[in-house]
Amino acid sequence: MALYELRTYTFHVGRLGEAVSLYHSEGWPALQKYEDKLVGYFTGDIGAMNQLVHLWKFDDDADRRQHWAAVFADAEFMAFAGKLRPMILTQENKLLFASPWGPHP
Repeated sequence: MALYELRTYTFHVGRLGEAVSLYHSEGWPALQKYEDKLVGYFTGDIGAMNQLVHLWKFDDDADRRQHWAAVFADAEFMAFAGKLRPMILTQENKLLFASPWGPHP
């Protein structure tokens, strides 16, 4: 059964644009090799502001743990993360299972 991880980063007010630029120039180039697990990145327009949300799809928890171990061992990603972290106010991760009905990514 697939496992989804929803990651929500809330940035300090006024820092979302800077974070998006950093993702574009350094984050995505570092993460692109892991994109087979990525459903997508999103920013909001109404509701909670200053947030970057991303959704990942894994085969199971072992697949998820292996994925993040590889990402966090990646020097290019960690250099990016060191620049991004000071901009983050909060981070929330949710693990989700798809419902037994309806479409699934």
